[in-house]
Formats: sequence, C-alpha cells, structure tokens
Amino acid sequence: MRLVFMGTPDFAIPALRALAQSGHEIATAVTQPDRPRRSRSSPPEPSPVRSEAQALGIPVLAPESVRDPEVVERLRAIGPEAVIVVAYGQILPPEILTIPPRWCINVHASLLPKYRGAAPVAHAILAGDRVTGVTTMKMDRGLDTGDILLQRECPVGLAETAGELTARLAVLGADLLVETLALHERAALEPRKQNPAEATQAPSLKRTDGLIDWGRGAPEIADRVRACHPWPLAYSWLRGEPVNFLRAEVSLEARDDPGARPVPGRVIEAGEALVVQCEGDGRVRILELQFPGRKAMMARDAVNGRLAKVGDIFAQAAPR
Repeated sequence: MRLVFMGTPDFAIPALRALAQSGHEIATAVTQPDRPRRSRSSPPEPSPVRSEAQALGIPVLAPESVRDPEVVERLRAIGPEAVIVVAYGQILPPEILTIPPRWCINVHASLLPKYRGAAPVAHAILAGDRVTGVTTMKMDRGLDTGDILLQRECPVGLAETAGELTARLAVLGADLLVETLALHERAALEPRKQNPAEATQAPSLKRTDGLIDWGRGAPEIADRVRACHPWPLAYSWLRGEPVNFLRAEVSLEARDDPGARPVPGRVIEAGEALVVQCEGDGRVRILELQFPGRKAMMARDAVNGRLAKVGDIFAQAAPR
C-alpha cells in the first residue's frame, strides 16, 4: 500500500519501522520542523521521525503548518492510498482528510473514547487505571473522535512510569497498525462509532500538574509521581527549593506510633527510601529524587549527603 506517514516523537518510531518492514511503500514522512528539543536555548534538532525516516531512505517534509496549501497539494500529488498519523502534533485540515481513498488512520495510546487528547498515558495513570491500551481510528475533523477500527488492551505496571508505559504502547500500537492495514486491504474492517457519553479528555500536562498535595492518599500521590515522569515531573518544596520526585511507591508498613498526630509531607523515615506522611495513615516511599542543580539520585544517596532527613517537611508552596 502506498502511504504517507505523519509523526514526530519517539512514540511514532515503532510504527514507522513496522510499516517499512511489512512491505508498504512509504512515499513521504511528514514531521514537525527542526526545533530546540533539550531546552529552549539549545540548537534546533530534527524530530525523531525525521531522523528515522532519513535513515530508512524515506523522503521527508517538515512544514511549519500542514494547512499550507502548497503542502496539501504536494500530498495530493503523491497520491497515497492511506495517510498514517502517529502523534504528529497538528490537527489535520479537511483538505488532507479527504485525500486518501483508504482514509487517514491514527494510532492513539488509549482505549477510546477514554482519554482523547495529547496525554492519554499520563491521564490513565493519574486515574489509577490498571488496564489501558491502543486504538487505531479512522480520522475525522474532531480531536480523537473518529470511528474505532481496532483496539488492544495492555496492563499498566504497578511501578511503571508514563514514559515506560508509552514506550510499550508504541510497540503495541505499531503491531496493531500493521494488522489494521492488512484487514483494510481485505475489506475486513468494520469501523464503529465512539460513544460520546463515555469520552474523557486528556490534555497536555503543565508544570503545576506535578505539584504534590500531601493531604491526598498515598496511592494517588504515587500514581502522580509515575504519571509525571518524564514530564513535567512531580515535585514539592523543601527548605524553599523545589525537589523533583522520579520514583515512588506506597509504603505498606504500619505506623510506629498510632497515637501521634500525622503531619502531611513530614519525612518519617530516611534510609533506603524517604518515607513521607500522606493523608491519614498513608505513607509514600520516595525512591529517587532530584534536588535543584543536581543530577537525579537515589534516596539513600540524598540521605547520606544530608540533603534530606527525618523531620523534614515537604510543602506545597515556596515560603514567602
């Protein structure tokens, strides 16, 4: 099948490779322009899809806007049977949606209609879901509202971060995409409408979404740490500075002094982990963290370096 592939981040790489390996002709890869990727001041770098496409010998387009009439005409001139979209980063205009006779097909990292939007994996973890998955979808003008083609479930690991789960879903989505196209070629797909009443939204996370509220339950806090890794990273304030949390888990140990009044955010133990008080009897074990100006470190190294100790209190805001 003659295809145009549209994608930008690492999540799209397994799909691009799978299509190339399965014998499809990828006429062009469309991706976002070169931009600073490590920091705002770093030099522009090609997107992961651009680098991979060039390694595979696939021509690349990197327009500022896919709505540019010249871009639309170039895609129309290619004559793709289908356009494949995997985390491209722009909403396609109707002019592109109507180009391929075999549809524009999207790979989305959730079991639609749950978690429509840019951050479905993080929102699944924030919600405490133990099962998520991937969906291939016939695209329409809405945001992840198109007809469902195929879906596949995936368990969410109890200690898995959003980054780790995203990497697994990328591979699962690539396999599902190849299966979708094979069925499509045999006219064996039966698209089904999404139920709007079951839809939930998953917008991009902001830095403030990582702020820990120690008055919440331990499972919710541990899930937030996982959901915010690698971006925006969960954090709290200690001695007037923001401290990022990279790994955490619910503590299963009973309180040493059931009669004592719990103080949310207080460090109860400091050893192999920082055990921090949460709502009620709940506690979270911080396993890996990062102090300002320092590299990520294990909790025991923070304790040995006297960066954290029993009695410290993590706060929700910097002191004024």
